[in-house]
Amino acid sequence: MRKLFRNIHLWLSVPFGLIITLVCFSGAMLVFEREVTQWAHPEVFDVDSQGCQPLPIEEVVRRVSATLPDDVRVTGVTVFSDPEKAWQLSLSKPSRASVYANPFTGEVTGRSERLPFFATMFRLHRWLLDSRPLGDGVFWGKMVVGVSTLLFVFVLVSGVVIWWPRTRKALQNSLKIRVRKGWRSFWYGLHVAGGMYALLLLLVMALTGLTWSFGWYRTGFYSLFGVEAKSGMGHGNAAAGQKHSRNKKEGNRTAHWQGVYDRLRQENPDASQITIADGSASIPACSYGNTRATDRYTFDSRTGELTGCTLYCKQDNSGKIRGWIYAVHTGSWGGVTTRILWFLAAMLGATLPLTGYYLWIRRICRRK
Repeated sequence: MRKLFRNIHLWLSVPFGLIITLVCFSGAMLVFEREVTQWAHPEVFDVDSQGCQPLPIEEVVRRVSATLPDDVRVTGVTVFSDPEKAWQLSLSKPSRASVYANPFTGEVTGRSERLPFFATMFRLHRWLLDSRPLGDGVFWGKMVVGVSTLLFVFVLVSGVVIWWPRTRKALQNSLKIRVRKGWRSFWYGLHVAGGMYALLLLLVMALTGLTWSFGWYRTGFYSLFGVEAKSGMGHGNAAAGQKHSRNKKEGNRTAHWQGVYDRLRQENPDASQITIADGSASIPACSYGNTRATDRYTFDSRTGELTGCTLYCKQDNSGKIRGWIYAVHTGSWGGVTTRILWFLAAMLGATLPLTGYYLWIRRICRRK
């Protein structure tokens, strides 16, 4: 039985090992993307309050709108609790576009966009740098990543069967990475012990990541939690932006945004951020767990009166599962601690095929 699993482990790893390395490495690089981006461009994200009060939201929107093309308008504003942070203003197009603005001057500080390095890492992680095909063509990059991730699960499981020690002493020895007994001993320990240390987290990443690759898998995964995966609600896909006209003055549309924000801030003084949009608002509901969870509010755009509130605990379960999958896949569910663990596990995952190739080639050479 062990010989069978050894063959499965080997012949699934050899053709797909390099792809697994690329997917794991690029995923690790994305763990701290937000922090690195903010560190690299403080002029975009940080402002000097100088003890002043920020401008009213509608005034910031008006000043930012004056810099936009006629067919683009501001659709929402995210105000952060930290007064030293620029506000984020969502735009009607292109999809997911936004800019940052100094709340004390209304000056645009920069666009919200990925650094070239992280844009490459994201495309590598999701699609092996492939581009989405036109029409109904096969998205080969996405397909290869999905198949490789699925086979990675079998590689990990077969690795456990091969590794499983028969005595306590063997268990202790198999979990050591020796650095003073030669390169072969070091690479062997990194492959075996490193794989065991990262096993659980790598399985979690792979099993949750597959929900982005295959619709049939996503449907089955959701059904395990008694939830139906709704069409048009794929992971990370924002709803298509509505077409807006700027014939209506921004001041009329945003006249009550400040009042709505003030009321929500008063009721939620510890909220890290509050987002105000056309007739709606949202506030993060969790600092840990599902980090995408929000309490949602609606208000009358003509009067600013709050007309409804849907707490996160009462929202649709499919949205909750989708948020949890993202949080668990990226390690964000437990804050900085779990993100560090996920980063280290992903880096170990990237080394497993490389150390496996080394041991395999060495074994072949010794037989000759």
